[in-house]
Amino acid sequence: MKTDSFVVESNVHFPTDYNLLWDSGRKCIDVLGKFIKKHDGITGWRKLGFWCKNLKSGMRALGQAGRSGGKGKEERVLKAAADYLHKARLFSDKLAREKPGLPLSDMSDCVLLMELDYYQSMLEKHIDLVERRIIRGEIIPHGEKLFSIFEPYTEWITKGKQNPNVELGKNLQVTTDQFHLIIDYKIMEHEIDKSCVIALADRVLPKFKVETWSFDKGFHSKDNKELLSLLIPCLIMPKKGKLNQKEKEQEGGKTFKKLRNRHSAIESNINELEHRGLDRCPDKSYPHFKRYVGLGVCAYNLRRIGAELMRQAIKAELKRAA
Repeated sequence: MKTDSFVVESNVHFPTDYNLLWDSGRKCIDVLGKFIKKHDGITGWRKLGFWCKNLKSGMRALGQAGRSGGKGKEERVLKAAADYLHKARLFSDKLAREKPGLPLSDMSDCVLLMELDYYQSMLEKHIDLVERRIIRGEIIPHGEKLFSIFEPYTEWITKGKQNPNVELGKNLQVTTDQFHLIIDYKIMEHEIDKSCVIALADRVLPKFKVETWSFDKGFHSKDNKELLSLLIPCLIMPKKGKLNQKEKEQEGGKTFKKLRNRHSAIESNINELEHRGLDRCPDKSYPHFKRYVGLGVCAYNLRRIGAELMRQAIKAELKRAA
């Protein structure tokens, strides 16, 4: 068996605090527009289009100030941020005043109000984040950041690659057998590779008799290696960092090198998964993301099995013809 992980990206744009603030504001305006279209008697939002243009112009001005260089850039960024925040606060205050007067005549109105509550909370959150980061110069803790208001499960994943250096989505851990079939997969929840090894062994080993199992360096830890070495006759788990003499002898052995080189086959399996649609999930919401991943793995296995059945049928036909 071979185990590795890769990123399945969410269908999101690159996040910054100020464009997520714009996303929150425009979605509040969209929901208000649905209320106005459904109920003729709603007042106070005659200039809904003005609010949309006002917030968008503020977002674009701040983005342009951040991209441009030259003398006085810091002052221009602070001025644009202050203007953008002023517009966003005015809209947020008006929304808080007018929201209690929105009609709730049926269940669809309740659903719209729940959407509005969510987007209003995102609006207030990103007003606070923009002010703290740009105006006050604070470093925002990673745990407070949100990378999409539409797909809030999205993680900021940095694997040390040069291209792409950052990926937005979820890590997917896959394990393949000698026939290149995926026998186990897991969507990782704010986890790193080495933290999932014991749980993976608990899922796999009761079902299969494993002779060899290879990992890359990201899965190595002392506890992982010691435990799996008791259960797997031939474990390939290279150590990250400096090796002692015993580890050098072990990793320099002929069998270890041979099986470590074979581990690259899972990279080909992952490339096939990505090429056939599992590089980026177009579906919305986390339940649909998980379903998409499961269907992608199932489709990969079915195609592998089908290709083998076709190969065997062609071989049998050639044998009969001969």
